[in-house]
Amino acid sequence: MRANVTAHKDYVIAKIDPRLYGSFIEHLGRAVYSGIYEPGHATADEHGFRQDVIELVKDIDVPVTRYPGGNFVSAYNWEDGIGPKEDRPTRLDLAWHTSESNEVGIHEFAEWAEQAGTEMMLAVNLGSRGLDEARAFLEYVNHPGGSYWSDLRKQNGREAPWNVKLWCLGNEMDGPWQIGQKTAAEYGRVAFETAKAMRAFDKNIELVVCGSSSPKMATLYDEFNGY
Repeated sequence: MRANVTAHKDYVIAKIDPRLYGSFIEHLGRAVYSGIYEPGHATADEHGFRQDVIELVKDIDVPVTRYPGGNFVSAYNWEDGIGPKEDRPTRLDLAWHTSESNEVGIHEFAEWAEQAGTEMMLAVNLGSRGLDEARAFLEYVNHPGGSYWSDLRKQNGREAPWNVKLWCLGNEMDGPWQIGQKTAAEYGRVAFETAKAMRAFDKNIELVVCGSSSPKMATLYDEFNGY
């Protein structure tokens, strides 16, 4: 396939959404532990966040940051990352074959994002979990109070909701490396129902669905092959 592009500095069709220049933080390698978060580091603040890293992120002006990733999210229980750190469970991470302490969860990421000046984009687990986990997570993060999950957020030290508007429905779900791999039809169904439930909570949130994970995937052109 060939394509031709004509570029001219005076041709303006539309404004580019700055979120195209966003990034992500995943529990992968040193991205979180000893990356953005390293208590005891010379530049770490009282929350354990490396200020040298935060300054670098500010320098490149990242408009939005996706969390918790990545392949990691497809077997992640967001509830493991809330409450007192000493009470959080250690889990085996099936994506990257490591041990996850859950020292960093939604509260910590939100604090980091505020310091770094980046908007939060959260991902829900549609691999090992699904709709119920997603609606509980949304309630915990965005509901002002008076419900189980929102009151638990308050109990855990965050009075006001974060009002996150951008949510990802899973991650690379057609990939054979993914926990809870799904066909296009399977993913489409669970993503649709999850989106319906989340928009029943707030019709104004923005939802991001997964496309095919690679141009070499057999599922890439399923829509053209009658699937």
